[in-house]
Amino acid sequence: MNQSPQNPFAALMAQTQDMAKDWVKSLNPALAQFKPQDFTAQWPIVPAEMMEAFMGKQFNPEGLDSKTRLLLTLQGLTIQGAIAEPQIHLTVRHALQAGATKQEIAETIAQAAIFGGVPAMNKAMELARQAIDGTEE
Repeated sequence: MNQSPQNPFAALMAQTQDMAKDWVKSLNPALAQFKPQDFTAQWPIVPAEMMEAFMGKQFNPEGLDSKTRLLLTLQGLTIQGAIAEPQIHLTVRHALQAGATKQEIAETIAQAAIFGGVPAMNKAMELARQAIDGTEE
């Protein structure tokens, strides 16, 4: 183990993480350096037309378009505390692809502060900025 935490639960979690890392190394040494962020960067952006067909007005002409659905999804992720970082990055990238502007994304996140709090809004704004700039960590 890296360090011996005083908390028994923290010690158990650290031991479990170390065991998992050793197991992954034994299966495939190349995976020892794998980071989830690397996988997120490889995830493709769905074309706007396909998003509109599956999530938009293709099957429900009177319903919400894909851009609005993605902005609502972004607001929900923000209200939950902006803890789902890869999902926020992915939603922002897809919202841009669906035609959302940076201003619309910022306003969507800002309004979520009413329900999720300012810390969640600040974190979501930073995650959105990373997705827009292409600097996802």
